[in-house]
Amino acid sequence: MGEERDETLAMRAARGCRASFALLLHRHYDRIYRLAWRWTGSRTAGEDIAQDVALKLARAIRTYRADAAFTTWLHRIAYTTTVDFLRANQRTVAVDPSEIVRLIDGVAEACCDVDTSGIDLWTAVRSLPDQQRDAVLLVYGEDLSHAEAATVMGCSESTVSWHVHEARKRLKILLEAVG
Repeated sequence: MGEERDETLAMRAARGCRASFALLLHRHYDRIYRLAWRWTGSRTAGEDIAQDVALKLARAIRTYRADAAFTTWLHRIAYTTTVDFLRANQRTVAVDPSEIVRLIDGVAEACCDVDTSGIDLWTAVRSLPDQQRDAVLLVYGEDLSHAEAATVMGCSESTVSWHVHEARKRLKILLEAVG
């Protein structure tokens, strides 16, 4: 017998099964933390956000109806919690041009003469405009499809694709400026 699907566990948790909820949280806590860390760049903030997501999930699980995959639904909760945290703290991270890095598959290849070793990818991504940053972090950081990212962001799939495309162009320009 294989491992129970998240959706099955979520439906049980929605009916009050604490063991199912605990298993879901155990399965996905690291992913929630990783998402929060990538958005904020801070271990402490990532931990705080992950804990907030866990609390929100505990309150919201009763509303889960399997209209979307559980992971997509959970990403939406984690995403909105993280964005709310960023807005509340209004922390703008100044990024030195020397910290701009290669992004996703093709940017480094397009700038192959630029040495990007040691440059922090996620710092560069966090310097992007909000919607571009969010699309890149969901698609490349969390390995969501454009359709799943669109569900999380509350926009269309083509909008996510456009934000990713614009982010790649912006990062390529920044990389060329460094090189």
